[in-house]
Amino acid sequence: MNPYVLMILLSSLGLGTTLTFASSHWLLAWMGLEINTLAIMPLMAQHHHPRAVEAATKYFLIQATAAAMILFASTTNAWLVGDWDMNNMSSPIASAMVIAALALKVGLAPMHFWMPEVMQGLDLLTGLILSTWQKLAPLALIIQVAQAVDPLLLTALGLMSTLIGGWSGLNQTQLRKILAYSSIAHMGWMIIVLQYAPQLTLLAVLTYIFMTSAAFLTLKVSSATKIGTLAIVWSKSPILTATTALVLLSLGGLPPLTGFMPKWLVLQELAKQGLPLTATIMALAALLSLYFYLRLCYAMTLTISPNANASTTPWRVQTTQASLPLAVSTMTALGLLPMTPTIMMLVT
Repeated sequence: MNPYVLMILLSSLGLGTTLTFASSHWLLAWMGLEINTLAIMPLMAQHHHPRAVEAATKYFLIQATAAAMILFASTTNAWLVGDWDMNNMSSPIASAMVIAALALKVGLAPMHFWMPEVMQGLDLLTGLILSTWQKLAPLALIIQVAQAVDPLLLTALGLMSTLIGGWSGLNQTQLRKILAYSSIAHMGWMIIVLQYAPQLTLLAVLTYIFMTSAAFLTLKVSSATKIGTLAIVWSKSPILTATTALVLLSLGGLPPLTGFMPKWLVLQELAKQGLPLTATIMALAALLSLYFYLRLCYAMTLTISPNANASTTPWRVQTTQASLPLAVSTMTALGLLPMTPTIMMLVT
């Protein structure tokens, strides 16, 4: 892709998200979401592969449907209340419709079916943008309207997302689909605690972005898209293989890695709010996700390719890809747990 075109598209992505962040008017927020959607479409279809074009088409239809629902709900609320302000969502029907549309945008269960299919058709860097940056603007809107929504609805969305994200990822062999289901499960952890402690949602978003960035950039460096390919990654870069296994365990939420921090704090907050059953279900759902992360770690570190040539040929191949973002995201995804008290002081 032409670098000038790429710069314009990435600037438009930043503009759309910033516009949504800064707006308190529903029309401006809707405009930011539309700019975001239109900016990522050329990035999705840039390889002109039938699978990429199919993914871009599915994504466009889903996002257009969600945007229409948001516009309809905000218009309904303005009709009833006489105000386009986001903080004045006094109509329960409009609030529920907005949450459903935003859940469709970010891939919360049960509106998650599009996300694994779309992710599978994209290259790894575009998939990284879809998994991280594209979720920020809808999440900002969810945080703003969460107090006007029935708490039972948010709890149901969170529980379903963690359960379905963990359960559906068990039998997958494509890495992009596994990361898509991982994204769905992590979104559930963010939504479940939103009504009680929004700062924990922000903390979970930040840690998720760092961990997912490390995972996607590692797969990009090793050119791996299937579990079977992971068996020869160790021959290309043993150190990268070791850090990748740790990043996957961090995504699963194992101590003493960074991914344990948001899960620990979310479970602690749910217990404080008198919801031990909900906290127990969330912890059990985390075990489902941990299983398929452990499968990836097993494939990378404890198996070798049956063909000896396949594992020795790429031994000293030097990568030409930028390693600074990978190094920063990997170290952040692995070593922030001791900083938990400081981080909590900053976000609260």
